[in-house]
Amino acid sequence: MSASQKSWYRRKRIVIPTAFLAAGLAVVAVSVVSPWPTSLLIRGMFDKGAADTVAEMDPYVPDGVASQPDVEYATQGADTTLDVFYPDGTTSPQATVIWIHGGAWISGDKTSVNPYAQMIAAEGYTAVTVNYTVSPEAVYPVALEQLNSALGYLVDNADELNIDPNRIVIAGDSAGAQLTSQLANLATNPEFATEMGIAPQIDQSQLVGVILNCGIYDVSGVADAPGIGAWGLGLALWSYLGDRDWSHTTGASQMSSVAHVTADFPATWISGGNGDPLTDTQSKPLAEKLTFLGVPVTEVFYAADHTPELPHEYQFHLDYPDAQTALQSTLEFLSARTQLE
Repeated sequence: MSASQKSWYRRKRIVIPTAFLAAGLAVVAVSVVSPWPTSLLIRGMFDKGAADTVAEMDPYVPDGVASQPDVEYATQGADTTLDVFYPDGTTSPQATVIWIHGGAWISGDKTSVNPYAQMIAAEGYTAVTVNYTVSPEAVYPVALEQLNSALGYLVDNADELNIDPNRIVIAGDSAGAQLTSQLANLATNPEFATEMGIAPQIDQSQLVGVILNCGIYDVSGVADAPGIGAWGLGLALWSYLGDRDWSHTTGASQMSSVAHVTADFPATWISGGNGDPLTDTQSKPLAEKLTFLGVPVTEVFYAADHTPELPHEYQFHLDYPDAQTALQSTLEFLSARTQLE
């Protein structure tokens, strides 16, 4: 590995903890009574990081992809819009990947994953990226309800959007992976949907797979976890769940998807980097639970001493071989799950 590659990975490993530290020092006094100031400060830093990642991905976006941008799936303005991508000349329904962006539930936008969606679309899929209202502007479960509505809109308008409503894969990164797993639970666990009071807009037969990148699937341990990163994540959950004592809320329990998965959960592709603290505490336990239940699971994990050390959302840093390998594995999973019988 070159000196420049080592420098890049070093920067990626420290960017989130350093950002959280700066945020904490700046607004610690105010954050005692409200999550707003810290959430908005962290959002600004996350948005900068997302813009940098998009710039890294842009050179890999292929030609030959058409789009329908800013399609309104509900009436809350830009928060309820989606972008649709498919190969140029597409006139018939294609197997569809619906990608939900991350951002700790307090930041992010569909445009942050559009380059990756375009790469998927170029392989013969319809790929959709979806906006939702982040917190603190909206609290749980608004985002989940909006995303569920988006799924219904896509099914209802499948023909004009080149979507095959019977070959849908939902995908997400970071907080988007958590939302993805929760949507999959809604579609496959009737008891959970009843508890949530949300009528799923797609059913188990339509959902042929799930892709989960670097997500959070059990929030129960976050409140007591050490470190500045866990402190920042706790503030994000306070903002998202709307309660300073968020760890004891019903929403926190519902967000912990690992507790609600069943044997009917869709076939799953799941990955996390060896330099991401969420991998051992979140991704691997979910993979183990799904495997125990008999759900087909494709795991892409790395040894603790893997070099280079792969950071949170390493999949989007396509200058590096492991990200390219993860993309190829993702495409192979999609091909296997969406082949017509």
